[in-house]
Amino acid sequence: MQLKFGMSPISWTNDDLPQLGGDTSLETCLRETRQAGYSGTELGGKFPKDRESLGKVLAEHDLKLVSGWYSGLLLNNDLKNELERVKPQLELYASLDAPVLVYGETYETVQNRQQQPLCNKPVLAESEFPAYGERLTGLAEYCASQGVPLAFHHHMGTGVETETELDLTMQNTGDAVGLLVDTGHLVFGGGDLLAVIGRYGHRINHVHAKDIRADILKTVNREKDSFLDCVLRGVFTVPGDGMIDYHAVMQALADNSYEGWVIVEAEQDPALADPYEYALMGYKALQQAAIAAGYSIVE
Repeated sequence: MQLKFGMSPISWTNDDLPQLGGDTSLETCLRETRQAGYSGTELGGKFPKDRESLGKVLAEHDLKLVSGWYSGLLLNNDLKNELERVKPQLELYASLDAPVLVYGETYETVQNRQQQPLCNKPVLAESEFPAYGERLTGLAEYCASQGVPLAFHHHMGTGVETETELDLTMQNTGDAVGLLVDTGHLVFGGGDLLAVIGRYGHRINHVHAKDIRADILKTVNREKDSFLDCVLRGVFTVPGDGMIDYHAVMQALADNSYEGWVIVEAEQDPALADPYEYALMGYKALQQAAIAAGYSIVE
């Protein structure tokens, strides 16, 4: 079995918190991503958004476009309108052979609102999930028809944050809706990471690997702290630097025959956590755990 390792630019530049790496160039981000051993990258705010320019800058650094975040609004949008919203991004990804589109549900999200505590996240009634799942399935089927499968991203501060909310989403969607397992968000949200991998292994089509600093997590007050406050305090770090057992995670992925991309994505202050040094740390930890689980790494 094989895995490919990619890196998110968020370790260098955080689009939701411009004070974190806002003056770091895209050139630095991509050069250090490749030097650390990664063969792919997800998109960020500083990347060009046209095929020619984006393809050129990626080729210059010998990196593949793996994916990028799409801010979905299907909780409050009909499928027809959402299809129109997604088309430009989907077409760009298809033109560069990106393997997935990362869908995050952002209707009334508090993930990017520093003045809104985590407790103010949108909450769906169980009765809302069937209709939501039907729209999400329709969007995913369209994405698949265009050659870029949808990977659904559960995320802190959104309507699908907890393990229960993720279960309801998976139970009310068709197999066209792939699952992006984000190790850090699932643990932060109180979920059982290995149980989720075991239940939905056949639907996992993308992985975000971050770690959690347990000492920071236990101080989080969801009635007062926003998601971005937690990022600034350093709740996230790279694999191998926190509480998540990545040997167990990689073994669970292997047991469920996952092959594809694993993206290191660790939102933290680059002034306190040098992006290149932490990129290396994350790569080495993932490599060791993946090889122990029987994987080979495609460079």
